Amino acid sequence: MQAQTRNLLSSPRLQLIEGLCAAVEARGLAATRIADIVRHARVSKRTFYEHFADKEACFVEAYREMARQTMEEIAATVDVGAPWQQQIATALRAYFTALDARPKLTRAFFLEIHVAGARALALRREVLERFAELTGRFVTLARGQHPELRPLTPLMATAIVGAINELMLLKAERAMRMNELLETAVTLVTTMVAPTATARSAASTTPRSPSRSSSAARSRR
Repeated sequence: MQAQTRNLLSSPRLQLIEGLCAAVEARGLAATRIADIVRHARVSKRTFYEHFADKEACFVEAYREMARQTMEEIAATVDVGAPWQQQIATALRAYFTALDARPKLTRAFFLEIHVAGARALALRREVLERFAELTGRFVTLARGQHPELRPLTPLMATAIVGAINELMLLKAERAMRMNELLETAVTLVTTMVAPTATARSAASTTPRSPSRSSSAARSRR
């Protein structure tokens, strides 16, 4: 997440997004004022209002930007040619690492989002759906090489993302080790998509297509 927000300084709009993130880390979302945002961004209030109508609008854009870049990091990290168990572990490690890079900011996004109003809550739902779609795509790709894996319906993918977010809420509310949460999340997702005993048996006993040589041999008989 450091790559997501600390270096987003190529435009005044992105400076303001980072300014909000820095202010929220220092004061919390509810206590953050526009004066705090522009001070951290090193721009004027006039510049702020040229880009955002209010603090809540700036927060929504910060949330959207961080979610977008987190998904990009996950997609770039996962090797779709690796074993499916490794893909799950890699994707979840990338997600938890991104969110754990700035814990105070993550805490605000998870615990204080209601302060930003209906727009932020609607965006949270949109982001959850996008993470669920990403999860579903990964499983679909993995099933291309491992058809014995269980298919993941959109509702199941949403349930997985919701459960993982609940783990992040626990991390935000309590002093929990990230490794512990990661292990739990990996176990959850692996269990959800792992093939059943019947599917494993069917995959291992599926007859292979006869080779050309054996087919030719039979045709000569």
